[in-house]
Amino acid sequence: MTTDTLTPATEVPPAARALLIVPRLRVQNANTISSPLTWGFPSITAFTGLMTALERRLGPEAGLALYGVGVICHHFEPQVTRGGFVRSFHLTRNPVLQDGSTAAIVEEGRAHLDITLVFDAELASGQTGEAERAALAARAAELLAGMRVAGGSVMPPLPGALRHPARPQLRLVPDDDEQRLQQFNRLKRRWLPGFALVSRDDLLQQRLTELRQHQPQAGVLDAWLSLVCLTHRSERLGGTHAHDPAVAEPVQWQTERRQGWIVPLPVGYAALSELHPAGSVAGARDASVPFRFVESVYSLGQWISPHRLKQAGQLFWYPAHEPNSALYRCFNDFIEPSAATAA
Repeated sequence: MTTDTLTPATEVPPAARALLIVPRLRVQNANTISSPLTWGFPSITAFTGLMTALERRLGPEAGLALYGVGVICHHFEPQVTRGGFVRSFHLTRNPVLQDGSTAAIVEEGRAHLDITLVFDAELASGQTGEAERAALAARAAELLAGMRVAGGSVMPPLPGALRHPARPQLRLVPDDDEQRLQQFNRLKRRWLPGFALVSRDDLLQQRLTELRQHQPQAGVLDAWLSLVCLTHRSERLGGTHAHDPAVAEPVQWQTERRQGWIVPLPVGYAALSELHPAGSVAGARDASVPFRFVESVYSLGQWISPHRLKQAGQLFWYPAHEPNSALYRCFNDFIEPSAATAA
């Protein structure tokens, strides 16, 4: 008997790629102040942190590994009072202190969300059956119902909100490209109406190049601010008194328009200090892991309709760590169709 005809008894079948879909998750009082400079929809790091927490709660025995997360927002209701262009958060009065004095009010921004979460997953070979996948998806949704999503509480669906409420799914991703495309086309139609959050780092680099043509000293922060601000520009109309300094020259004010729904977006953190040993910094949340002081890292995001996505990979955000630069940030592989065609 030759050894080349034997198959090792310990050979493990390869894991299968899958999509874990938790549709129409209703979140109450999610955090809207996600960085020192931005407010609005929660930071994408809140959802990658949720992904890590969910994987840990499932445990290794579940046979499910989560690598990336996509977010589709169906409804966003900030808890604010509007007065023209000024918006004020609805604040809560905390109970009085032990001595009877009034507790200080800490400004907290909150919002109600209706979102769909899509996780890029890897499924162990023993969990690829339809019954096993349905049970695992139901368990993941049950765990999410008891977790905090961006600091908010998961609430049950409103009575009569949906005639046929969608259920969580764990879908295997086909190996064939055409079948994989057909599967994603069916799924993304179910996420309508809604908007998916994708990265637009390319717009930031493009604006920086444009600014440096007229302002060589412009930096990335200048490019970021020019894209996220509402800019009004005046245009000269000319006329008979255009050259008379005693007469005001007529002008027309125009608002600078941008293509797409572009938003400022915190995407991670950059280190401000070296990595301190576990337990060496007083007041740390977890004394069993190393500690490092960080600051927020900003980029640009865009809200687009899910039907404009060409593949599932454009939806996912992946957390990454660069040890050399001590950078902790999330990446998304969305590419604008026009830019992809030009390349």
